[in-house]
Amino acid sequence: MNNKSHEETHGVIAGPILRRVSSTRIGLWLVTDSDASIELALYTDDAPGASSTPAAAHVDTMAYRQSFRVGTRAVIQMIDVDLAAAGIADLPLDTPIGYDLMIGAERRSLAAAEPGLAYTGQARPCFIIRSRLTHVLHGSCRRPHHESRDGMAAADSWVAARRDTSADWPDLLLLTGDQIYADDVATPLLRAIHAAIEHYGLYDETLEAATVPDSASLYASDDTYGRRDALLPHERGNHALRERFFGGTDKPVFTSASSGNHLITLAEVIGMYLLTWSDIPWRHITYTQPALDDEQAERWAAEAPLIDAFVAELGAARRLLANVPTAMIFDDHDITDDWNLTGDWEDAAYGHPFSRRIIGNALIGYTLCQAWMNTPARFAEALGQPLQAYCQNPDAPAQNHAIDALLAFDQWHYTLDTEPAVVVLDTRMHRWRRTQKTHRPSGLMDWETLIDMQNVLTGRESAIIVSAAPVFGVKLIENIQKIFTFFGKPLMVDAENWMAHRGAAVAMLQILSHRRTPENFTILSGDVHYSFVYDVVLRHMPTRQRIWQIVSSGVKNEFPATLLAWFDRLNRWLYAPYSPLNVFTKRRRLRVSPRRPVGRGDTGRLLNQSGMGYVHFDSRGRPATIVQIGADGHDVRFERTDDVET
Repeated sequence: MNNKSHEETHGVIAGPILRRVSSTRIGLWLVTDSDASIELALYTDDAPGASSTPAAAHVDTMAYRQSFRVGTRAVIQMIDVDLAAAGIADLPLDTPIGYDLMIGAERRSLAAAEPGLAYTGQARPCFIIRSRLTHVLHGSCRRPHHESRDGMAAADSWVAARRDTSADWPDLLLLTGDQIYADDVATPLLRAIHAAIEHYGLYDETLEAATVPDSASLYASDDTYGRRDALLPHERGNHALRERFFGGTDKPVFTSASSGNHLITLAEVIGMYLLTWSDIPWRHITYTQPALDDEQAERWAAEAPLIDAFVAELGAARRLLANVPTAMIFDDHDITDDWNLTGDWEDAAYGHPFSRRIIGNALIGYTLCQAWMNTPARFAEALGQPLQAYCQNPDAPAQNHAIDALLAFDQWHYTLDTEPAVVVLDTRMHRWRRTQKTHRPSGLMDWETLIDMQNVLTGRESAIIVSAAPVFGVKLIENIQKIFTFFGKPLMVDAENWMAHRGAAVAMLQILSHRRTPENFTILSGDVHYSFVYDVVLRHMPTRQRIWQIVSSGVKNEFPATLLAWFDRLNRWLYAPYSPLNVFTKRRRLRVSPRRPVGRGDTGRLLNQSGMGYVHFDSRGRPATIVQIGADGHDVRFERTDDVET
């Protein structure tokens, strides 16, 4: 594949992504080709169609910016402007606000250079700060070479259709996990990543205890495309590592992830983010099909058009991220499949320098490209020094030191102080690890972190909880996972559910029913590659809580269709309201009512459709409308039924 090369037009490689915003702060993420000056211009009351609105404020971002050089021509920019410190009045609520970035000494307007960042009729990206959250988009699992269209692009079209009325603009986009697939990369995309590494001069690295000594040798290896599992050390003692980390277990039912192109170096991880969040790098790189055997060549032929289709929609995805305030949290594929699933997995994966480096590189990439702008001050204080030390001197000791600091960090979770509050859970790094039977799944959160969550929730009327894995999942699938776990095979079925660990499950249910926690809980989840909605109330208890479990998955991924249809039917048959099987579940005290997806022409309760979730909240923080914005152009509304699962 050859892409016509262009001269760099503006110095911006990716972004801007609009991150946390409030009346007193503006957060942005972008990547530039140099550490040039960046000025932020804000336009209040930037109504649709107003192209000549004068800027209300100009801010030199130097005092509010952290810059991380990750290559000779790639600098990640974290901009977190404190408006009061900059001498700017609070931004108005419920009013369109436009912004632009002036880059370099020439103060080149980004909006002028990249008009595709603005919606039709607008001169620049615009957003709105609500007094209460009303319109929320959410989704997870964006796999570039999946056959469906991109749910990001579908959401962009949905936003564009509502752009004339700012009251209908989305307030927030929540990306709830698997924003990238570090462990499942199409060969054409990996080839493009290597072209981007060369074009932007992303840093080389040495690889300890690997069969290749450094990144250059890795990229040149005959096994670098499609056969990366062969690159792990082959000593006898590392058999368990290869099995756990590079997919030695066969997982034909719940995942088809292939580790043959698993990202290894930090440069590859950064390249992945650049190429999946921005159309700009694709304008400048040129790559061709490498020498492949017949099987790999066949795979290339199948994947190349899928990547081409993904790239064609990247401009729309970039526009969505530039116009809607966005918050993010990791799940396993952002790092690697089954990340921290069991104590045994952790011992094997972190106990070897090479696999520790692979995980650490993905975590550095996640921190610099996603996590930092969730809570900028927290990350600057705890991790700014080791990450800057690496960026300024990218050698192995500095890289290992940064990885050690990230693995010791315990503040990945966060709360958005909105109304209702958005409580984003870390269900990967705060695991409730078993002291015995460490081959079984760990709890998704440990006791201390669950108590911290309860303290955050206390006294609120309503709350939105983001849990990558659903708290209330499909019983049949959870019990299949339980059976495989009983026989010591949790990795075969991705046993990632809250009910897999009794302590975590009981603690979560107790928090949701506590007399001082919110009356209205909305739980937004992803992970599973299908979508559904449950209305949940506690039975036989004097409690006021109402719970909505809303799952949107994936943005660009789906479950095997025939298999999911059977699971859907069997789940409704086996766990009907009076089924004796219900007494064996941890949810027997709950009344769970699945909603019906309307618009697909079937009677199922599980929706197998790539896209983006949308929730309209009423004035009390309760979901009034729940929709899956379909990547195929068909939106599906979830409506209440008389069904009761338990």
